[in-house]
Amino acid sequence: MNRAKRMAGVGVLGIMVGGLASPLMAEDAENFDPEHHSGARALVKSLKDEGLPGDWLNRQLRQARLRQSVLDAMAGAAERHLEWHEYRDIFMTQQRIEEGVEFQQAHQEAFAKAEDVYGVPRDIITAIIGVETYYGRYRGDHPVLDSLATLAFEHPSRGDFFTRELGAFLQIAYEQQVDPAALKGSYAGAMGYPQFIPTSYQAYAVDFDEDGQRDLWNNPVDAIGSVANYFAEHGWQEGGAVYYPAKGPETAPSDLTINQITPPDTSLEALEGAGITSDEALDALDENASVTPLVLTLGDGQLMYRLGVHNFYVITRYNHSHLYAMVVAELAEAIAAEAQAVGVEEPQGEDDT
Repeated sequence: MNRAKRMAGVGVLGIMVGGLASPLMAEDAENFDPEHHSGARALVKSLKDEGLPGDWLNRQLRQARLRQSVLDAMAGAAERHLEWHEYRDIFMTQQRIEEGVEFQQAHQEAFAKAEDVYGVPRDIITAIIGVETYYGRYRGDHPVLDSLATLAFEHPSRGDFFTRELGAFLQIAYEQQVDPAALKGSYAGAMGYPQFIPTSYQAYAVDFDEDGQRDLWNNPVDAIGSVANYFAEHGWQEGGAVYYPAKGPETAPSDLTINQITPPDTSLEALEGAGITSDEALDALDENASVTPLVLTLGDGQLMYRLGVHNFYVITRYNHSHLYAMVVAELAEAIAAEAQAVGVEEPQGEDDT
């Protein structure tokens, strides 16, 4: 498997938590039978209280298997270990750019509708799906049931979080009448074209083609609408920039907080005092605006400066990494440029004239 394929499917919210559990028992052992496992038994009780059948829940959890490989993968998320130029090289390939344009052409009506309904640009939506699953090519090969059960009951620090995700996953599978054991996704339990974790699936997935089913596993139209809905619900500002280029010193200022995934809180005046300037930001933003200073390491060791604004922060709600948000922004720009270069015409939405 090549490196790009391994990196596909990083997942909504970018779950990047380290720490390994002790080696697990053999992966073919029946470890989560609620009759013998207190955590699984408590989850069954909780979901029964919400209306799911106990017998069905017991059958599903008996099928779940411990996966040490899932815990290992959680500790090795690329955003924790790579420099910007290394991370960028994984995703910013000409093939991924060209196939992004092809994906847009194949689903022109869905993208036009997403822009009309949610105000999120098609290039950002395309870039998200391109980074997550290479436009649906790599949707993950981990059994979601196994991944979430392992993380729910064996992760050293995030068990409560993943127990909620496991419960949400079982609810989705039951409501949509699909076999939980048959569904595949990322090592962190992210699913489908956009790699939504289960609670995000419940909250933001939409039936965008109105066929009566919210299907992110197999339906790219639902995926396009759902990504747009996710961004709109997290405050995407229609027509707003994601970042502005900037210039700065050879060594990153030590008195600034950089590369944060919190809302922008650094003033342009503070940046100027640290030697970071951006004519584009000064022209576009109010003098009282706040930004997020970004310092990215290039292949030759030099630093590149950028200023993230609100929409940059919104992208980090999808994956909690400044590297992720920046590569999505760059891929979106490259897809838009490629579409223009090859003469792709964008269809007009319903409200356009």
